[in-house]
Amino acid sequence: MPTNSSAFVCAENKKQMEYYTYAYLREDRTPYYIGKGRGRRIYSTNRKGLKPPKDKTRIIFLKQNLTEEEAFKHEIYMIAVFGRKDLGTGILHNRTDGGEGVSGRVLSEESRRKIGEGRKGENHPNYGRTLSEETRRKMSEGRKGITVSEETRRKMSEVKKGKTVSEETRRKMSEGRKGRTVSEETRRKIGEGRKGRTVSEETRRKMSEVKKGENHPNYGRTVSEETRRKLSEAKKGENHPNYGKTVSEETRRKLSETNKGENHPNYGKTVSEETRRKMSEGRKGRTVSEETRRKMSEAKKGENHPNYGRTVSEETRRKLSEVKQGIKWWNDGCGNRKFVIECPGNGWRLGKK
Repeated sequence: MPTNSSAFVCAENKKQMEYYTYAYLREDRTPYYIGKGRGRRIYSTNRKGLKPPKDKTRIIFLKQNLTEEEAFKHEIYMIAVFGRKDLGTGILHNRTDGGEGVSGRVLSEESRRKIGEGRKGENHPNYGRTLSEETRRKMSEGRKGITVSEETRRKMSEVKKGKTVSEETRRKMSEGRKGRTVSEETRRKIGEGRKGRTVSEETRRKMSEVKKGENHPNYGRTVSEETRRKLSEAKKGENHPNYGKTVSEETRRKLSETNKGENHPNYGKTVSEETRRKMSEGRKGRTVSEETRRKMSEAKKGENHPNYGRTVSEETRRKLSEVKQGIKWWNDGCGNRKFVIECPGNGWRLGKK
């Protein structure tokens, strides 16, 4: 006579082995759908766009008395054998590759649009919710170690092409970032993650083209004096990302090599008179304090000067001389000086002082 424990084990085993795989057949007896289920799932009519055949002889079990894992594996195998119509690989109306979840499902543009609309604003499941620091930490931990394949990166890039971000969305994104600080540990990890990456010339060209003219995110925008002041304040002193850091000679050399010759971002470019005029206008009225002048001077003294130990060729001297012909020092009597050909404006006079 079986004990209570053995009866319980038998019941559990029976429960685990109650899954099956099934198929819906056309009139010519070829399958048009493969599924996995238990109980009366095989006869369910609650499927969007897909109904079981009315003729019950065209509903067949493929395998029975399976565990759920076995049923998933067999479903995946059978779908792979007969192929999917939506992918052009076979005769089945299945919209996924089988198994748990919706792996391999292909959504139409219309379906994507409807899903997007259904989750906008108050319809979004997280509308009005705020995530605690603990939740954020757990989400961050859960993503650690995940790598995105090149194929996935390409698909993500394709999906985002041509999309524009509204002013309202930009404002919300800006508000959401306020007050956030990046820890030194995070900065270090970001730096480590970027090491060894190289951007091809083709990629550089595409990135440049994407942001030209009207495509630039700041096209047509003007930055107010108040915004300029805030940006400047945010990076002053200890707030500057490079505060207290020193750049090694090796790093300086690499930076220099990277920007030499054709690698320089302005190589072969000429600055138009209009651009020069705008740059000049933008600098008008700016004053540099004596303290700042002193610091700039100290920073370039002796070995710190970028030309320390270098010799200037006769050709270079000649070119510099030609460039400076006609240029004079002008001052406004308030400590501001300019080294230009023409008088900068009213109130300016010749001389450094």
